[in-house]
Amino acid sequence: MITDEDRIAVEQTIHATIGWALTKDFDRLYSAVAQDETFFIFHPDSKSTIIGFNEFKNMSEGAWKTDAFKATDYKIKELRITFAELGNVAWYACFLDDHAEWNGQPTGWDNCRWTGTLEKRGNTWVTVQMHFSFPKDD
Repeated sequence: MITDEDRIAVEQTIHATIGWALTKDFDRLYSAVAQDETFFIFHPDSKSTIIGFNEFKNMSEGAWKTDAFKATDYKIKELRITFAELGNVAWYACFLDDHAEWNGQPTGWDNCRWTGTLEKRGNTWVTVQMHFSFPKDD
């Protein structure tokens, strides 16, 4: 059975995977994702695919812990969350605006399509996969 607490926890976990960056709260980020080899991320470019928590952590600390990176804002729009019948898996879809500065220059995404899957492990919801993409219309 899906509880209101589960719905709130899933939404908070989704926000943590992006919102952590505003304060560079790596503990918040790492607690929101599966810390094993099942974790993966597809980015819009194929060379940035992440497979496994250790690869993710190395990339995160190599790029986002530096002084060059500064998150400035994010907005999650049209968030849809669906739960599996057993209540231990949830998936989501939304549009994401995610902005930062890199060496003082603005960068980021607007209206990125963002989907992901979360799994309830023990009493904690963690993200096991994410996918970011942009529409390619002719």
